[in-house]
Amino acid sequence: MPPIPDAEAIRNALRTVIDPEVGVNIVDLGLIYRIDAGADEVAIDMTMTSPACPMGDLILDDIDAALDALLPPAVQIKVNLVWDPPWTADMMTADARQHFGWHKG
Repeated sequence: MPPIPDAEAIRNALRTVIDPEVGVNIVDLGLIYRIDAGADEVAIDMTMTSPACPMGDLILDDIDAALDALLPPAVQIKVNLVWDPPWTADMMTADARQHFGWHKG
């Protein structure tokens, strides 16, 4: 069996998952809180910009598709939606804030 990609490789794959409401990837938005890559499971803690996010199911499907292309078939993908800490715009990368015209001052 090929080696399991490390957390950074998984994070890079997740950069292909775009929040369709805002056009920015979920990593740069600050939605990914934790990635734990094990031999038979990849566990991800993530949040949404709000609990009522209408694109949540689509984003989760896109995560599965991005990681299915990267991981061996035997590796399970477990995405845990968490709400603590609550997401804020401060969690975004500088590039994502610039996309919205927000500059941290």
